[in-house]
Amino acid sequence: MRLRPGVVTADTEYGMALLDQNSGEYFTLNPTAALIVRTLLAGSSSEETVAELTGRYAVSSEQVEEDITRILEELRAARLLAS
Repeated sequence: MRLRPGVVTADTEYGMALLDQNSGEYFTLNPTAALIVRTLLAGSSSEETVAELTGRYAVSSEQVEEDITRILEELRAARLLAS
């Protein structure tokens, strides 16, 4: 996963913020969503991200897969991802 040019991230005490420098809009992610995004941005696959989160938290792989799908859909809808 890659963010499109002009989108920057910043860690916050509540997770992560994504700023679209072109529009000035920003989006906030809770700590779990931030971990998913950080892991994917680091080049991990969805499967590796599932393993990372299920290893850290008492959550099912199905739940993490649903969370990844939802987060990616929201990032696409906000046009924050590179094509």
